[in-house]
Amino acid sequence: MTLLLGIDVGTSSVKAVVIDTAGNVLATASAEHPMLQPRIGWTEQDPGEWWNGAVLAIRRVLSSPELGNSPADRVAGIGLSGQMHGSVLLDRRARDRHGADAVALRPAILWNDQRTAAECVQIEKESGGRRRLVELVGNAAMTGFTLPKLLWVRGHEPHLWAKVAHLLLPKDFIRLKLTGEIATDVGDASGTLLFNVDDRAWHHGMIHRLDFSPSILPPVFESAAVTGHISPWAASQTGLRGGTPVVGGSGDNQAGAVGAGVVGRGHVLATLGTSGVVYAHADAPRKDLPTDDAAPGRLHTMCAATGTDQDRRGWCVTGVTLSAAGSLHWTRDQLFPGIPFDELIQEAQTAEPGCDGLVFLAYLTGERCPYAEPAARGGWIGLTSRHSRAHLVRSVMEGVTFSMGQILDLVRSAGVPVEAVRLGGGGARSALWRQMLADVMNRPVVTTNTEQGPAFGAAMLGGVGAGIWKSVESAAAHVVQTIETREPGPDANRYAESRERHRALWPAIREIITRAATPTTHP
Repeated sequence: MTLLLGIDVGTSSVKAVVIDTAGNVLATASAEHPMLQPRIGWTEQDPGEWWNGAVLAIRRVLSSPELGNSPADRVAGIGLSGQMHGSVLLDRRARDRHGADAVALRPAILWNDQRTAAECVQIEKESGGRRRLVELVGNAAMTGFTLPKLLWVRGHEPHLWAKVAHLLLPKDFIRLKLTGEIATDVGDASGTLLFNVDDRAWHHGMIHRLDFSPSILPPVFESAAVTGHISPWAASQTGLRGGTPVVGGSGDNQAGAVGAGVVGRGHVLATLGTSGVVYAHADAPRKDLPTDDAAPGRLHTMCAATGTDQDRRGWCVTGVTLSAAGSLHWTRDQLFPGIPFDELIQEAQTAEPGCDGLVFLAYLTGERCPYAEPAARGGWIGLTSRHSRAHLVRSVMEGVTFSMGQILDLVRSAGVPVEAVRLGGGGARSALWRQMLADVMNRPVVTTNTEQGPAFGAAMLGGVGAGIWKSVESAAAHVVQTIETREPGPDANRYAESRERHRALWPAIREIITRAATPTTHP
């Protein structure tokens, strides 16, 4: 039986998934790694801990009895995915002994680090403003992206910056240790603010503007392209077979979309995790450049993980609302501690759609999209003595859903068609939330058989690179199956009024709230 291995470098752990060519998950394993927080608002990790975790996860998954004898000999291809934007800085010795001796010059600054607000202002200024920056690289400057981190290190640690010879993204450090090759993919590169998403190449104009040496940037590959092979040293460390091909892979959002089958025109993935993500596949780079006074760059425009050496195409637009299922967790923990979520959601079903005029704004940690507002604050509007616990819980779910519906509206206004929405994340387990999304988005909402997220998508990319499938679209057609489809129901019309009330609230109270709020800087 031919096997495929996906490795995902997450924020809390490294996960390894082995699948067969029918898409069956045969074995999974993971290994946790710590996060460093040297100051309030700073988050870092030691890339060496990622490698230690990858070795453990790979060895554990290969030892699974479900795989039978000598599974490493049957692994045809390996794909990588990982947390995006983190800055891994290496000196010129990174390639010594085919990556075996590679050690980062400092801990990687992560996607959720908040120290770089001043650098974001600098980037926009030197780019000609926020709108011009979005025109150039598809994205606005936010603390989560890679370029602000590089400017921070250059400005605050010049002695260290002088030694930097290579920049990698988190998953690419694992690639270096596995293969000895320095490389990244078009999707992860899109999240640096140094990449031309239109041409799928480094943006030399931005590099020149910010006075960087282009030599520190890695070669860029399509996600299903082979970037190297398991080295003899890595084979001795992990138990993998030397010579096994490793493909470009992608960031966690793009790889997760591949795993959900979101690989073609009209495909959208909505993820209900701590944050809420709306990811839409696009056939061209669609940038968020509104014609009104709204801030450009509320949506992120990046390359998708659907390209191959022979077919360099596929883009995505993504919007993130920062407190999705996180809002429901907060409500339970602060107001109804100890009550199981299932019980609260069952009770929420007894409240009518629209919650008798109660509206929740899910801006508990500021907001990124549909409003780029770090100082946004959440809360209930329209609360009366008639409202019960059921209304409070349901209104939170509705408020999150309305925000995600607004993001979908932005996606459509950017010229991206939306046919159906595939659903992922922990919130997808709620039948009430699935139907609510179908009603509010007015699109069929689909759940699939693939629940292993980015690591599963990475394994699929490894299969394309190994020649199992001729394209990422072909891989998805063979592997991803629909489990349930929820069509918009009769409540879709009932939600229309509540949705418009929700949409009007933040613009109406923005000035009052932001005047009193201390901004929450977010990635």
